Amino acid sequence: MKGFFKGSATAIITPFNESGVNYEEFGKLIEFQIENGTDAIVFLGTTGEPSTMSFEEEHVLMEYAVKKVNGRAKVIFGCGSNNTADAIMTAQKAESYGADGLLAVTPYYNKCTQNGLVAYYKAICESVSIPVIAYNVPGRTGVEIQPATMAKIADIPNIAGIKDAGGNMSKTMETLRLVREKCDVYSGEDALNFPILAVGGVGVISVLSNILPKEVKELCTLVKAGKLDEAAALNDKLLPVANACFVEVNPIPVKEAVNLIGFNVGEPRAPLTKIEDCNREKLIAAMKNYGMEIKA
Repeated sequence: MKGFFKGSATAIITPFNESGVNYEEFGKLIEFQIENGTDAIVFLGTTGEPSTMSFEEEHVLMEYAVKKVNGRAKVIFGCGSNNTADAIMTAQKAESYGADGLLAVTPYYNKCTQNGLVAYYKAICESVSIPVIAYNVPGRTGVEIQPATMAKIADIPNIAGIKDAGGNMSKTMETLRLVREKCDVYSGEDALNFPILAVGGVGVISVLSNILPKEVKELCTLVKAGKLDEAAALNDKLLPVANACFVEVNPIPVKEAVNLIGFNVGEPRAPLTKIEDCNREKLIAAMKNYGMEIKA
């Protein structure tokens, strides 16, 4: 299927405190995204640290997020797992709470075959009626959705597209060639947002937009309007900040960046750790060079 959403989606962080999810601060983050024109918010994606959360915490968050967004943007929940049964359970819970769609990462650690990937996505999609975006991030999962495999996955009726965080433009181009008429392609790597949009990607699922949501949305808008020179100039400004947001493993740097612009989202949950001082200075320098005000 095509046209589930276009434009910018934020892979939003989850703010934690000593009691669990900090919903007071979470609400502020959601409002910040909506006020700045974000088209969709992805909760419980990689950046949201769901691997450190209990099922109960995830389900409470789902219910809260749908009510808080209240139809002002698309709500997408991460549901992938290395256990297909758990992925199905999470997908069905998300649908029951009112999710607009799902983001399903490939099974991790198990390292299933390409045929296994098709079966995995088929099982998830058949368990719900809402759109599902496949999430390709081999650097984390150890499994890559090959372009020919994505062409098969795209034949599943409620597959809405692929979030491509593979970092390989050659494979992205081949995936686009094979699925362009079947489903959509979304950039899942901020450093490649501009080129993926320029060759036919319909949107981005961004980490950078946690701190620069208006600007990431503008990049999408410029490319869609065919204003590639303006888009390239904006991308040239955004790229150093995007790269700084990955100076350590995501979401360590971006979580600190959100603190630096005036929110209070805490630190990542173990086993992730607080950003190292030297990398924090690199992050601050990139943000200041962009013109961002550091408040913390």
